[in-house]
Amino acid sequence: MELSSGIVAIMIGVSTFLGLIGLFGLLWGLKTGQFDDEKKFLDGVRNDGVDALRDAANQEQKKKDAMKKHREKNYGPPD
Repeated sequence: MELSSGIVAIMIGVSTFLGLIGLFGLLWGLKTGQFDDEKKFLDGVRNDGVDALRDAANQEQKKKDAMKKHREKNYGPPD
């Protein structure tokens, strides 16, 4: 089965057109600040204190302990 050159030309044209639409959309988003999230960045810096880091470390340790207990009790389907 062979594709005619007309069909290939149409496919190339459509894919180029769609690519240009995507490129213009990306450039528009960059120009209008659609990807800027200064509030999230500033909130992250503002709330990143010693207490927040300690709380995150405690939560991670609790999660590890719970997984360890779960594995030690050998929960699972019977054989």
